[in-house]
Amino acid sequence: MAHTSSKYLQLAETLADAIRRGDYAPGDRFPTVVELAGAHDVAPNTASRAVQVLKERGLVSGKAGGTTRVRVQPIHQVRANTRYQAEKELVLEPEEVRGGFGVAESDHGVSVSTMENYVQIDVVPVPTDVAEVLDVPPGSLVLRRIGTRRTKQGAGIGQSVSYMPHDLASRNADLFDPEREPWPGGAQHQLHTVGIEVDRIEDRVTAAMPTDTESEEQDIPPGVPVMRVRKISYSTEGQVVEVTDIPLPADRTELRYITPLKRWS
Repeated sequence: MAHTSSKYLQLAETLADAIRRGDYAPGDRFPTVVELAGAHDVAPNTASRAVQVLKERGLVSGKAGGTTRVRVQPIHQVRANTRYQAEKELVLEPEEVRGGFGVAESDHGVSVSTMENYVQIDVVPVPTDVAEVLDVPPGSLVLRRIGTRRTKQGAGIGQSVSYMPHDLASRNADLFDPEREPWPGGAQHQLHTVGIEVDRIEDRVTAAMPTDTESEEQDIPPGVPVMRVRKISYSTEGQVVEVTDIPLPADRTELRYITPLKRWS
């Protein structure tokens, strides 16, 4: 007789094969623990452990005690530092060109038309850690943009939170209007509209486990960390003009840094 430990792994493999075959489509409700236990003649605890294995493998998702669904697989992202120059070159293009190309969409190898964007814009006191980077007094007002991109199929793509000094953003009232989103040309074009040319961008990358909110909103499997990118944009005068925090789930992200080196001769 098989041990319980091997039983749940065997069941997990059987269920994983069923998902890969397409017996359960992405987004479908997955059978409950009770249903699985009855269908496969195992104890509920065995079925529960098998489902947990599927969650850890990123095949299903859902909170304990809630509805479990077959996971819509996220799109792999390659985030290269060359993206920033591509975005800068786009700034001076006409709107019809800027609106048809997005650097973030390019990272994922998908077109703008396949994406859905949700943006929340508000004015808030600057967080303490962001104030230090922006070099503004604590409590100063900033324009905060919380952006979420998803595929129209529903897969979580990414999120970001950006902060721009309120005095700077106030030069263009359109920056406060969520109806203007998605903004053709992205963040660098927004800064261009308030008289700023971005001279350089610094990425500070750390890693940590996701918050509960991040795990749910970005559909991050248990045990998967996130890489936290703090993107700092500098003007040609050396002033920090925007800070953006971007959590990147490690199960779908590749960071690619390309550094040109000066030749000796």
